[in-house]
Amino acid sequence: MALEVFRTTAQYDLAIANWLGVDNNSALPSWFARVWSQKGELRYGENPHQSASIYSDSGAPSGLVGAVQLHGKEMSFNNYTDADAAWRAAHDHGAPCVAIIKHANPCGIATAPSIALAHKRAHECDPVSAFGGVVASNREVDIEMALALSEIFTEVVIAPSFSQEALEILQKKPSLRILKCSTVMIPKLELRPVSGGMLVQETDLIDAVGDSSENWKQVSGAPVCAEVLADLVFAWRSVRAVKSNAILLAKDGASVGIGMGQVNRVDSARLAVNRAGDRVAGSVAASDAFFPFADGLEILLAAGVSAVVQPGGSVRDEEVIAAATVRNIPMFFTGTRHFSHA
Repeated sequence: MALEVFRTTAQYDLAIANWLGVDNNSALPSWFARVWSQKGELRYGENPHQSASIYSDSGAPSGLVGAVQLHGKEMSFNNYTDADAAWRAAHDHGAPCVAIIKHANPCGIATAPSIALAHKRAHECDPVSAFGGVVASNREVDIEMALALSEIFTEVVIAPSFSQEALEILQKKPSLRILKCSTVMIPKLELRPVSGGMLVQETDLIDAVGDSSENWKQVSGAPVCAEVLADLVFAWRSVRAVKSNAILLAKDGASVGIGMGQVNRVDSARLAVNRAGDRVAGSVAASDAFFPFADGLEILLAAGVSAVVQPGGSVRDEEVIAAATVRNIPMFFTGTRHFSHA
């Protein structure tokens, strides 16, 4: 009883201190504290020898932690990290969208007029890697998507809702974790523990000046049609979810090849091209950061990429622009970078 009293009064005092400490002239507080309440123990952490629990933030909307599990095995630590990445990637888009995540990286992201078609096209990006992945939908899962999903080994599916018919189909898979999450809650701040302290930054959202195509600068090639521009916008919004160095190839509102997590951009370009295969011809490319040399871009252009969007800002931008100009390939600079290392 005494412990509960002290916890309650401490939480109240912290809420007051946080409120009084708000500085409207600064994006980040000079001092803040959070109260984290254990919601449940997990079987283990990233690996079986690591203990793990999940905690809720008393000062934030429920988000993924408050999702209702409708079916399936207990959620694991890795399930939660992938579900969070997938949920956020799917909600980077306003159109019906499905994101498939494995080890915190996208296997495929797609938008379409229907959520079932979005799922089909996201899965087609890399069906081998999607095996055992986490699927997030930003729309209700309908019977058509559920039928397709029931044929694929999937760890978790998360959506704002499920039709009754879809739920009945998916519940026939005993191990599939089905999460209903009605709250799209992206925290304003990201916290990352480091030895002796904590790194805090504003969350990287698709809301910077350079995230709007109206502010892009075309630096090579002829003007593009509305369809190509739409694919470039889709690719740019999608590449944020890919771990750096990131290259994402897209066509008709769907990723067709993704290169991620490489320590140089050349290898990411090669990986994206190899995964796209024949689909690379006529696709567009997005790079999360500038090309430091023309070599990575040349790999994409030689494979058949038809347009490129990237931040620009390299000391060798002129060399990179020249490589695109020689092939008359439209290339756009956004002036915004979307590194992702977590």
